[in-house]
Amino acid sequence: MKEIETTIASNIIELRTRAGMTQLELAEKLNYSDKSVSKWERAEALPDVIVLRNIADIFGVTVDYLARPHDPDEKISISIIDSVKSNIPYKIIMGITAVGIMTVATILFIIFWLRGSIYWQVFVYALPVLLTDLLVLNSIWHEGKYNFVIISLLVLSIVGTLYVIFLKYNWWQLFLIEIPAEALVVLSFRLYHVNHNKDDNK
Repeated sequence: MKEIETTIASNIIELRTRAGMTQLELAEKLNYSDKSVSKWERAEALPDVIVLRNIADIFGVTVDYLARPHDPDEKISISIIDSVKSNIPYKIIMGITAVGIMTVATILFIIFWLRGSIYWQVFVYALPVLLTDLLVLNSIWHEGKYNFVIISLLVLSIVGTLYVIFLKYNWWQLFLIEIPAEALVVLSFRLYHVNHNKDDNK
């Protein structure tokens, strides 16, 4: 087992340094702490299979490559996946997505308006769609750094949408759902971070 840990450690170091990446930068892409990466590279701990797969994806190699020793002179081809991913203007793409969804909502609003109905609810209905798309994009390009905020807003938008759907009944009590729902989000994220901290302390 120690031999495998040493092999994986040396391969991670080799790939990371050839990619010009720090331990912290690799840790952020994996959504782990640099302390964990340091332990892996010192062969004091072994990444789980999912993490190994993510590391392999970042550097454009296979998990099998990470687990095998290599000749020091063997040429390692670092995938362009990571460099492209880091250079993608994700904020612009997320902005385009947001504007695109709201544009569709505006078009629908205008269509209803031209037909004699002021249907402002389309903007409310667009919010859960918008936030869901932002959640996916943020998970891809920003490693889920702001997912807590986005999910909290998504829960609020869903409750708000339900209220608007039943607006004629004025069921304001629906917003009471927000309290346990947001508490569930907070506890879920705390559990996630506790598990990560346990991994860091192994």
